[in-house]
Amino acid sequence: MNQLRELQAPIKAKYKEHPESALVTHRAEGKLGHDITCEVQTKDGVVVAGLHPAAGGTGEYVCSGDMLLQALAACTGVTMNAVATAMGLELRHATIKASGEIDYRGTLGVSREVSVGFKNIHLEFNLDTDAPTEKIEKLIELTERYCVVFQTLNHKPEMTVSHQQIDSFGKV
Repeated sequence: MNQLRELQAPIKAKYKEHPESALVTHRAEGKLGHDITCEVQTKDGVVVAGLHPAAGGTGEYVCSGDMLLQALAACTGVTMNAVATAMGLELRHATIKASGEIDYRGTLGVSREVSVGFKNIHLEFNLDTDAPTEKIEKLIELTERYCVVFQTLNHKPEMTVSHQQIDSFGKV
């Protein structure tokens, strides 16, 4: 617990003194691939995303919807681990399951009445701990509060879209 506080203390102090330094731009880039895929570079290599079988895909490639749920599980897991550490709460074992339903009639244009995207998303925490119920509830409350992906999904961010037309040499 003290290691986390010691690690974060100078960062928090910097952000209090220079709030503008806390605004960090994250980036991702995809490149259209073969077989109706998109190649996304990650820290650990290229991930090739494709259509889900419910939308006509083969299941050979990663599904973007699954990636969204994986990001949610990862972020809530990291956040929960940090919050538990800060609270001094021992978790012997913990798993996070994220699931959601998509009505593919929307994304396939079968019905304009059906929205495109997840209809619902559910998070399930399985925790092996001796902590009392009120501490577990506080842990979950703070995990939700400080998880970037959870909060982004829960409160729609402002989004903009732009485009540029380039020539075959990649020039504008």
